[in-house]
Amino acid sequence: MTAITVTQPTATTIKMVRAFDAPRALVWAAHTEPEHVKHWWGRGNPLDVTMDFRVGGGYRFVEHADGQEHAFRGEYREIVPGERIVQTFEYEPMPGQVCVETLTLTEEDGRTIVTTVSEFDSTEARDGMVQSGMEAGANESYTALDKYLAAIR
Repeated sequence: MTAITVTQPTATTIKMVRAFDAPRALVWAAHTEPEHVKHWWGRGNPLDVTMDFRVGGGYRFVEHADGQEHAFRGEYREIVPGERIVQTFEYEPMPGQVCVETLTLTEEDGRTIVTTVSEFDSTEARDGMVQSGMEAGANESYTALDKYLAAIR
């Protein structure tokens, strides 16, 4: 199993990189099709998924964990099929704290490298995301994705 690598390349960005033992087309489908997203994005917890996967469309994910609902939403700004997604990301209980995420998928020797760069309006907003436990949550989600990809290959 591969751990996620998290860096802060600038005062307002977070970069996460993770490799998966699966072809890019499958990892792309796991990120872009609701029937796949619901199996891993919520770290294995039940997840309601609404997606309108097109430029100008949006998404809303509601994770059910610890007797609570955690809702996340965003809008798709750019889509390069199989390669890149640019979207906004907002945790609904913190309205107005919106970042822009760029997700890039590259394939090397049958493995897919997922790189996500999140851009925040300020250093304080970036630091707030870091302090929220984002790295642990991303690791848990990507561990669930590893298991899901192995099951559907």
